[in-house]
Amino acid sequence: FEPLTTEDVLNICDRMKPDGVIVQFGGQTPLNLARGLEAAGVPIIGTSPDMIDAAEDRERFQAILNKLGIRQPPNGLATDVEGARAEARRIGYPVLVRPSYVLGGRAMEICHDETQLVRYMTEAVDASPDHPVLIDKFLEDAIEVDVDAISDGETTLVGGVMEHIEEAGVHSGDSACALPPYSLPMSVIDEIRESTYKLAKELQVRGLMNIQFAVKKWEADGQTNYEVNILEVNPRASRTSPFVSKATGVPLARAAAKIMAGVSLREQGYTEEIWPKHVSVKESVFPFSRFAGVDIILGPEMRSTGEVMGIDNDFAAAFAKSQIASGIDFPHTGTVFISMAGAHKKAMIEPARRIHELGFKIISTVGTAKMLNDAGIPAEIVKKVQEGRPNLIDMMVNGDVQFIFNTPSGKGSRTEEGHIRASAVTYGVPCVTTLPGCYAMVQAIEFLSKHPAPRVRSIQEWHESAGT
Repeated sequence: FEPLTTEDVLNICDRMKPDGVIVQFGGQTPLNLARGLEAAGVPIIGTSPDMIDAAEDRERFQAILNKLGIRQPPNGLATDVEGARAEARRIGYPVLVRPSYVLGGRAMEICHDETQLVRYMTEAVDASPDHPVLIDKFLEDAIEVDVDAISDGETTLVGGVMEHIEEAGVHSGDSACALPPYSLPMSVIDEIRESTYKLAKELQVRGLMNIQFAVKKWEADGQTNYEVNILEVNPRASRTSPFVSKATGVPLARAAAKIMAGVSLREQGYTEEIWPKHVSVKESVFPFSRFAGVDIILGPEMRSTGEVMGIDNDFAAAFAKSQIASGIDFPHTGTVFISMAGAHKKAMIEPARRIHELGFKIISTVGTAKMLNDAGIPAEIVKKVQEGRPNLIDMMVNGDVQFIFNTPSGKGSRTEEGHIRASAVTYGVPCVTTLPGCYAMVQAIEFLSKHPAPRVRSIQEWHESAGT
């Protein structure tokens, strides 16, 4: 295989004399090549390089969103440290910072204060007028939503709306996700779909597009409120396209390629969106077992090396299947260690109660144990590593801990909690590190306690039963 550079691709085009070149199926790399290929006279079919640039260029994209009336988190650009400090003060911390045109979330980081930002700008990136750093307001505890859509210029169909299980801030390639959404109301989903139709039309999409949204949720006056913000648009196939195709039975890449060759969606027989009756959950697979001592906390930089999926009639069952496929050996009895960051302690009371009612013994650090005991949930205190022995690590070594729920308050394997998470990998103890992940895992444990041998059907059987 030749390298994917403009020169090598042009050499191939000189030899092949193609009627058209597709740049939508190789992630970010071919999009970065599109302008150079077009300038050299190579016929790009599908969404035009100019519209690709409109989605990638910060100022052009912001103008499009303003025109369409679509919300976006406050953001800015910086080419040096002082510029970054000024933009972050204007936007407000925490901020998500990243180099422009990056692959896989590389060198992307969440900065909670100016000290972190200055360190990032001086050590992590080489900012310049030609390579600005993008700075976005980070929406804490927001629900991230991925949308894969397909358009022929006349008709736009939403292939799938996927709700991420981990909160926004975890790279979309690392987060588990459910199709259709498992907790969002239809009003929010309809707003997301309407924004998708508007963007597909404005960007003159011919083929596939992927959009990432962040939904901010809060309670006020006894009501649950939602605010939908757009994070980014990619006028190409995304890594979720194969998952959506398997979940819905619609081969998105095939349909998109035909659109680019001049065959409309209607001519292909796609006239209405498919809303699957079953639930599909995609889970990521990580290489942590190969790296002793690494902290398994997920963030904006992608770390997964594969994916699996589970399908069933409801979310709990589909999520349980996805976890089994990813290699988790679910316990039916035993001991669960719970240690939550301060902001998550109260929210973990109800899941912990359900764990206790399933017959599991709960052990915790002092703060979490007090909170659980005060709520009427029995929890024994276990020693931290620096408090002597036997401690939690000793219990893991002896096989006396079956599950760990631990949300971080400080990142890094040198911290107490980082040492716990790294040891969990070493000794093969399943460890959940986000609050939504804890909720989902408790649902899966409850499902498997009632259905220890989940039924298995082929993907084709699921599609046939749903009429797709």
